[in-house]
Amino acid sequence: MKNDTSGLKKKLRRAGLSDAAISAAWPTWWSEDASSSPSAVAELRFAIARKLGISPKSLYDDSVEFIWNDEARFKHLSAGDANKKAALASYGMAVGRILAQCMPSVEQRDDLDAYAIRSAILRSNQYVDLSSLLALCWGIGIPVIQLRVFPLDAKSMHAMVVKSGVGFAILVGREDSYPAPAAFTIAHEIGHIAHNHLRDSEALVDLEDPTAAGAGEDREEDEADRFALELLTGRAEPEFRSNVESFSGLQLADAALRAAPRNRIEPGTLALCFAYKTEAWKQANAALRHIYAGGPIPVGDAINKVASSQIDWSSLTEDSASYLSNIMGI
Repeated sequence: MKNDTSGLKKKLRRAGLSDAAISAAWPTWWSEDASSSPSAVAELRFAIARKLGISPKSLYDDSVEFIWNDEARFKHLSAGDANKKAALASYGMAVGRILAQCMPSVEQRDDLDAYAIRSAILRSNQYVDLSSLLALCWGIGIPVIQLRVFPLDAKSMHAMVVKSGVGFAILVGREDSYPAPAAFTIAHEIGHIAHNHLRDSEALVDLEDPTAAGAGEDREEDEADRFALELLTGRAEPEFRSNVESFSGLQLADAALRAAPRNRIEPGTLALCFAYKTEAWKQANAALRHIYAGGPIPVGDAINKVASSQIDWSSLTEDSASYLSNIMGI
């Protein structure tokens, strides 16, 4: 039976799954002694299949079959391996279902309005920022986690929204070094939920940074962007101008820090919005280093710290809890 489990790992790798994903999904209860038990080997296959979104039956066949093959829609999609897309979609759906199991009993809302949410947040916060967005999401039953383990060797995903039953989950792929870009990503994904973009699909995958797509190229992306901008700034089409032709990152940071309080817009968001309108990305990225004086940080740690405190871990089996911890890197 030992060779059987070794062959299982090889089969999963041939299907395109990364070693990290396979290791994270491998059950905590597995041991060399278990390999001599046919029932334990069968349970091993079922456990792995549940976590990775694979048909258990296919693990006894020659090829691996991902359960959620056509249920996800991909944004900014270029030609690629259909099997890899199926692996990414199935992985996300499986993780989303685990998150749905361990959420406190909170009824998710489908009447999300950017201006109303912003107004509610600003009653008790200076800005709509990453921390307030995370509090919002968990408060209305939308779990948000940072993925530290990916099903493919190449991450190939900026973020995704997963639908599980009547609820949603946001899975962040890109690891940001500053809070403002992560806040925009999460606000954008909330926009997909608010505009009912998942009405005909189980998941929506933003493969690239939403700001990378040109305006008007995708109606749904434009709607999610406008929602995010209104939520973060109060205007779906904010206008930012410079009174000089040439400026440095430090000058942009200084201007953002001075303008933030009177506009109730987080300074890092102001710098990014200015770059979004003017293409001054080099200066905006430099400005973030000055705005967040402590320097770059692993923002995903902050996202998962909040998630860890909100997840009802007692509702999960030991094996599922270990798996979720593994893919969150906690």
